[in-house]
Amino acid sequence: MPAAGAQDGAVSDATLTRAEMERLIAANHAGHQTPLHFTYCDFEGADLSRLDLRGAEFHRCTIVETSFFGAALSHTRWVRCRGREADFGSADLVDAAFQSSDLNNTSWRRAKLASASFRGCKLTGANFEGCTALGLSFVETLLVGAHLRGLSFRKAKLQELDFSDADLAGVDFREAIFDGGSLKDAHLKGARFEGADLREADLSGVRLVDAALFKGATISHQQAAVLITELGLRVM
Repeated sequence: MPAAGAQDGAVSDATLTRAEMERLIAANHAGHQTPLHFTYCDFEGADLSRLDLRGAEFHRCTIVETSFFGAALSHTRWVRCRGREADFGSADLVDAAFQSSDLNNTSWRRAKLASASFRGCKLTGANFEGCTALGLSFVETLLVGAHLRGLSFRKAKLQELDFSDADLAGVDFREAIFDGGSLKDAHLKGARFEGADLREADLSGVRLVDAALFKGATISHQQAAVLITELGLRVM
């Protein structure tokens, strides 16, 4: 069902095309209204690239395979959205917040993600290659198989983050505290863990060649036994 208009910037239960979004944005700017607010809206497969949606809110919306490439999305809020394979590449997402959303296999390549946050989200297979990420945070989020190469989590508290099978090459975990979560079978080439507290993390599947990366980190006796097992020794 297409949207006829927006009352005080609010649109609900609508299927929206690019043309309709452009009209809504123009009307909203002309009326100096509050930022647009979308609830239960369907943007599946839409091309919303390079649109100015700064400050907009998306609640329980469908953004599956939607393109936000190069869009202005700073200070946006996304709650319980379904966004499999959405494209946020090169978008400005400074101070954006994502909560309880399905964002599996999404692209964030070269996006501006400074001070952006993800809480309770699914980001399995997501690609964060080349993004600007100062202050980027993840909490209780699935990052299984995600591409996070070169990001920095230095001095961060990492709450229940599942990095299983993720590409963490060159990631900076120095002085980070792992509160649960997993590094199982992650690709860790060049990652740094000096001063990190890994006692609550799942390190199963860490290869012998990666064990030296944990020099200077704190691990538990149980984790040490797992790593020693990689040497073919038995811990009695």
